[in-house]
Amino acid sequence: MHLLHQRAPLHDLPDTPEAYDAVLADVVEQALARLTPEGNLEHPDCDDDIGDTSLGITALLALAWQRGKDPRLPEAVHRSLAFHLRERVYREDNPGYPNRTVRDSGLPYARYVLAPGAHPIGDWPSTVWALLQAVTLLDTADGLVPDDQRAELLEVARGYWSWLTEATFFNPQEAGNQAIGCVVGGLMLARHLAPEEGERVRARALALYDGKIRAHRVADRGALLPPEHGGAYDNNYGPISLSFLAQAHRISGEDVFAEDGEALARYLDARLTNGGFDNGGPRYSEQHSAFESVLGLRYFGARIGSDLGRYRGDSRWARHAVKPDGGVDGHFAWMLVWQIQDTTPWHREPSTGTARHQLRAGTVSVAFDDRMTPAVIEAAGTYLLPAAVDRQHGFGPVTDGFLLCRPMGEVRVRDVRADGLTAKLVTKPVVGRDHVLRHVRSLYVTDGSTLWTTVAVERLDGSPYLLAGLPYAEDDGDRVRRTAHAPVSSAGTLRLTHPEATGADHFDTRAALTQEQAAFALAEDPRGYGNPDQGWAHLVRSSALEAGPIADAPDDLHVFAVRYGTEEPSGVRAAWTPDGLTVTTDAFTAVLGPDDAHAEPQLTLRAAVGS
Repeated sequence: MHLLHQRAPLHDLPDTPEAYDAVLADVVEQALARLTPEGNLEHPDCDDDIGDTSLGITALLALAWQRGKDPRLPEAVHRSLAFHLRERVYREDNPGYPNRTVRDSGLPYARYVLAPGAHPIGDWPSTVWALLQAVTLLDTADGLVPDDQRAELLEVARGYWSWLTEATFFNPQEAGNQAIGCVVGGLMLARHLAPEEGERVRARALALYDGKIRAHRVADRGALLPPEHGGAYDNNYGPISLSFLAQAHRISGEDVFAEDGEALARYLDARLTNGGFDNGGPRYSEQHSAFESVLGLRYFGARIGSDLGRYRGDSRWARHAVKPDGGVDGHFAWMLVWQIQDTTPWHREPSTGTARHQLRAGTVSVAFDDRMTPAVIEAAGTYLLPAAVDRQHGFGPVTDGFLLCRPMGEVRVRDVRADGLTAKLVTKPVVGRDHVLRHVRSLYVTDGSTLWTTVAVERLDGSPYLLAGLPYAEDDGDRVRRTAHAPVSSAGTLRLTHPEATGADHFDTRAALTQEQAAFALAEDPRGYGNPDQGWAHLVRSSALEAGPIADAPDDLHVFAVRYGTEEPSGVRAAWTPDGLTVTTDAFTAVLGPDDAHAEPQLTLRAAVGS
């Protein structure tokens, strides 16, 4: 079973002028065949996200005309623009819309669903999208749209901006991508207004960004991020926000958009596996955007010097929004226009620097969460998520049903590269049910093809084991698909267990259910509105790799050792030496300690002779 939305890396899409001309040529033929006598360019099956879609196709036709001067297009643009201005601009309040601050303003807005009161919750983002379609069309309409029609479109765009910023609460869904999109719309609109008014709109857009978006950023993994539907980051909408930040910087030149975009890009780079898999979010945990992400990933990948294009997108939306039959939909059309206009090349090499929340070398990567516990482990093309035991989630030692991975104090990290090896040592104090403070040391070492994980903790009672991950997905060379198996070995006993109980709060990787489906089933609100990250947190137990302690370890420690990416046995020894705790394998020797004068952990690493 393939994961529907995580397909090919986005940098695999051809981005030559000829490739884009071919995309636009296809849009032109579909649009001319679809154009109704009234000028409607909406897909026949479109019923929601509809208020901006015909205008979006019109904007794409205007760009195609600008690039190729197809003589069929001026009449189509004129008719379709007239349709939008006549049929899709609403001025009477939508019944049931709760986010107004002014009644009967008479200002124009776009509807998410056309029928009055049918589903008004989406009117705010639909109006942002309509504003973006309008200003993108204004940017490309010189010599194409009659002056009177252009003036009417500009007046409507001005009204959209006023409705969004004066007649309603700003960003009512707490969706960073929508809010930054609104700011971009204002910045683009300002360029088409008389200087004095344009400067007022520009200043208002910048003030909204500073006071309503930037001031409310959410911290995660050492970064401050624009909040998305109440959470820090969503792997569908986060890259869309990155594209909005790229466009904001392109058109305004304001340093704040570059700074915040680079921070978001570095965060994404750290959480993204080498193979481009990502998982988690407050709106969608597996759904991925596609062409909407390209601008931001390409623009900021070049700025931070990393291969953000490895991000796997939904290739069904490879170039533009489509309906299930593959027919073009105008939603997000402006993002395709901006993507074509920006000529930044893909940066295709990984960043050479180290990142606190990432370990990456060759085909191996570990993305760490805010507590420096692995959020995703990738080795041999297989992705492992944190497992769950007794409502506790993560990777770490388990004793008497208690998972020792949540820090009670400062988490310290040491990165080392030596002899072709890349390593990260994570040390954290943890507290168990007995309230005893313990020192957990987790060492991650990779040669670029397999990953050794060694975890040491003070001696534990009972029969402790290492919760070593939930095998979840793998690359099949083209797409990501579900799996219930991972190539893993251990120097101790190793078993793959599955929940004995059934129900929504038990996740068995052998079942067809995806992580996102399971997370939504446990969320507090309906699918699409509930927070899947919070829903997943309600999971009681999951399939899990469980590794027993190694035999060759000091008497005062339990040491666990797992190797990801191979099922071949791998011997591991641990012993106290004058230099500290020494871990020896067939491939390397690592010395953990002694701590320096500031009690910071030290790590010495060298490859084994002949390895």
